[in-house]
Amino acid sequence: MSAAELTADGGHEMPLSEQGPAPKQVVVGYGFWLFLLSDIVIFSALFAAYAVLSDATANGPAGVRLFDRQRVFVETVCLLASSVTCGLGSLAVQNRNVTNAYIWLIATLALGASFLKLELSEFGSMMAIGAGPSRSAFLSAFYTLVGTHGLHVTAGMAWLIVMLTQLRTLGFQPMVRRRLFCFGLFWHALDIVWIGVFTIVYLGAH
Repeated sequence: MSAAELTADGGHEMPLSEQGPAPKQVVVGYGFWLFLLSDIVIFSALFAAYAVLSDATANGPAGVRLFDRQRVFVETVCLLASSVTCGLGSLAVQNRNVTNAYIWLIATLALGASFLKLELSEFGSMMAIGAGPSRSAFLSAFYTLVGTHGLHVTAGMAWLIVMLTQLRTLGFQPMVRRRLFCFGLFWHALDIVWIGVFTIVYLGAH
């Protein structure tokens, strides 16, 4: 018996290969990180496509003429604030404080809805002046990148509604807490992607 297989009190420690599968929370967290990384790869490709096509306006309007940076700034504040409320909601779940969990998670939902409303308003105002996705390669890349992020936010909001329902019916069961943990990772990842969109697409418009 090697010394590595002895515990501090002289007992025997089971070799790592014989200890069985990792706890479910570890497996779920690891798997969800892999999903997020694959999602980041997709957004990286969309960012690359936008960077290549950002000057391909086909003699149409460029971003500097189309984007309302004041409205986009409000969008950004809403989404970043939702990241804060999501974090506070996650802490409330860890502490099993049902009232605070509801308050912060519903606030996250409301801020996400405000973000989407502003984004759809932006799309509508651009299309009203003929700046739709078919107008130029630049606009196609813009709508694809920003729209894909918006679809992710929509999916996240639907997920959160389901989780609020499960929290009400099932309470703080381990399954519910694991799913809320994964939701928090997903929502924070969307905030990081949006910072890239805000910086590259809107602030970098020319």
